Amino acid sequence: MTAGALLVQPFVEYGFMRRALVATLALGLGSAPIGTLLVLRRMSLMGDAMGHALLPGAALGFLFAGFSLAAMSAGGFFAALAVALAAGFVTRVTSQREDASFAAFYLIALALGVLLVSTHGSSVDLMHMLFGTILAVDDAALLLMAGVASLTLVVLAVIYRPLLVECLDPGFLRNVGGPGSLVHGVFLVLVVANLVAGFQALGTLMAVGLMMLPATAARFWAAEVWSLALVAAGMAVLSGFAGLLLSFHAQWPSGPAIVLVAGAAYLLSLVFGPHGGLLARLLRSRSHRNA
Repeated sequence: MTAGALLVQPFVEYGFMRRALVATLALGLGSAPIGTLLVLRRMSLMGDAMGHALLPGAALGFLFAGFSLAAMSAGGFFAALAVALAAGFVTRVTSQREDASFAAFYLIALALGVLLVSTHGSSVDLMHMLFGTILAVDDAALLLMAGVASLTLVVLAVIYRPLLVECLDPGFLRNVGGPGSLVHGVFLVLVVANLVAGFQALGTLMAVGLMMLPATAARFWAAEVWSLALVAAGMAVLSGFAGLLLSFHAQWPSGPAIVLVAGAAYLLSLVFGPHGGLLARLLRSRSHRNA
């Protein structure tokens, strides 16, 4: 069997692999641009915090309705949004930094979610919520992921200019009367929505991986915002494809395999990336010494 046939064989023969591939495609196209903007705003850890904050809401949805896509998605969405609003409120009324507020609230939410699932469910239920089951996504989950990805790209296109200014110089946007608070709020909703979509496939612990790792890796290959988002989306899609193949042939869990491939792409970018990579810095410093 040729290498090309070996690459496509699992997706040709098995329907669950095709579904998983479509799921990673939707997640990559939607969440990678969001991750790029989080990196630009120096809010990378906020994505991780909000991903963990999904758990208590999803757990409540599970307790009331079992493995119901609607109940768990709605619960996770409102729980993560509540954590974001609470952290923002504490930052505004106290001297505490926003990252510290997010860390405090997400740890509380994570512990509460694990407690709820552990006391009212089983270890299997807890593993399902933490790590997801991308090989078991159904039509409803695929529609949710595709819908969130489409909505994300449309909304980002509409608010691109004010959002970019708000990322780089929020004070200027505020001084000229721009919709800074509104744009920030819409952006937070998009972050939560993409994490909820990713939670259905990758779980709370892995969903943020496909959002942030390609975005951080893209910084070593591109310099402009649009190209950063494009490279990040491409890396996310390729990581999903390669991770699924790796999990199929090596019999590894699919979610961790996908995130590990994205992590490997980040490490390779860190070394070989032309924009600030270690090798590029070494060559530049040698050329300066020789000059």
